Amino acid sequence: MPLASIPSPSQGVWYLGIIPIRAYALCIVLGVVVAVWLSERRWVARGGQKGTIIDIAVPAVIFGLIGGRLYHVITDWQTYFGSRAIKEPYQALFIWEGGLGIWGAIALGGVGVWWAVRKRGISMSAVADTVAPGIAFAQAIGRWGNWFNQELYGGPTTLPWGLEIDVDHGGEPGVLYHPTFLYESLWDVALGFLLILAGKRFALRHGRLFALYVAGYTLGRFWIEGLRIDPVGGVDHAVTFLSLRLNQWTALVLFVGALVYLWLTRNKDTEEIVLPIGLAADPAHESGQADPGSSDAPADVESGTPAEAAAERTETAGDDPDTPAADVVADVDDESKEKNPR
Repeated sequence: MPLASIPSPSQGVWYLGIIPIRAYALCIVLGVVVAVWLSERRWVARGGQKGTIIDIAVPAVIFGLIGGRLYHVITDWQTYFGSRAIKEPYQALFIWEGGLGIWGAIALGGVGVWWAVRKRGISMSAVADTVAPGIAFAQAIGRWGNWFNQELYGGPTTLPWGLEIDVDHGGEPGVLYHPTFLYESLWDVALGFLLILAGKRFALRHGRLFALYVAGYTLGRFWIEGLRIDPVGGVDHAVTFLSLRLNQWTALVLFVGALVYLWLTRNKDTEEIVLPIGLAADPAHESGQADPGSSDAPADVESGTPAEAAAERTETAGDDPDTPAADVVADVDDESKEKNPR
């Protein structure tokens, strides 16, 4: 047996009175907090409105948790249903016991983001590029929940960083296993920093940075998934097709899809909306406030600056041949001087 190894935690849940505090849930929450914090900073730096990412995160997280659990239950349905089930059907709802498929979390979480950005009138692709590094870091943190649960580990190894697994969790005495949670966590951290650097170095807009995240994550997940021995799709063995596990096929399809998207959008350079102008009801504004010039603004408040008013009147004058545009501009200039005497 190697002299060095990684021990597994003796427990993954603590009790505050009768309230259980689960390490798996804490890792997920911490990952979400880091992702939202980083994404909010990146969005504001891009010119977006403060608080936008925080608002979007609420439906994204809710939809993401549902999607992640659905993917797990669908791909591992034999664990909960059928004659060979080792758990009761109602335990499919026990998300704290582990079992969140990142594929389902991203897919359904994306639906939540789409719903939120559609209401705000901003570009989905701009938001996707902004949150991509944060998602990678969130996954890196969330993977440590698997360590506390002693799950999703790899095959036996004699490497000095082999992982100890208790017999109650499928381990054998004296045998160490590949710490795939650690491999993926390190890969995700490196990917997160790579995305930040790539976003600064290259013009990766219109969802291209998010596509790079998908390609980078699935590339790492493909080989890490090949090390795992958990029975994805089955009860006592993993379901494979052409010697590849189910999640490896998912990673392969998404990797190719990301590359195709990068190629198809390589020359796309149209404007993306990060701060819509004239939004009638901006959810980020406090109650009772409205954008100047919107339908919610008071009627006796003139919208915009004198220059903007001049532009509007000049445009109107262009439609009226009896009103010279120069007279309109001069009139507005005189009005501005009356309001702001020198």
